[in-house]
Amino acid sequence: MPYVDGFIVAVPKDRLADYKALASTAAEVWTDYGALSYLEAVADDVPYGELTSFPRAVMAKEDEVVVFAWITYPSRQARDEINAKVMADPRLNCDPANMPFDGKRMIYGGFESIVVR
Repeated sequence: MPYVDGFIVAVPKDRLADYKALASTAAEVWTDYGALSYLEAVADDVPYGELTSFPRAVMAKEDEVVVFAWITYPSRQARDEINAKVMADPRLNCDPANMPFDGKRMIYGGFESIVVR
């Protein structure tokens, strides 16, 4: 079963076009190195919960939108190898000063699949 990296970020609405350009490049880079799939989605129906919610999790501000994403890999080992190559790829400028979101509020992690259909 595939291994999955998931993440959510808060993106300023006025930087969404910049973020989409970065996401498009990232999708190309990850799949070039062997990721099975790469998907990013902008929140459309994501209420601000009283205790927990996607917006609360990333401390989204009024002028930000939540992006939810995942990348699939053949295995955890493949993910580790692919991510090492991705982080070294010059097509991605991972300088925090140039990112169209606040990386300190990014939530991410790796997951083993339990159901795939």
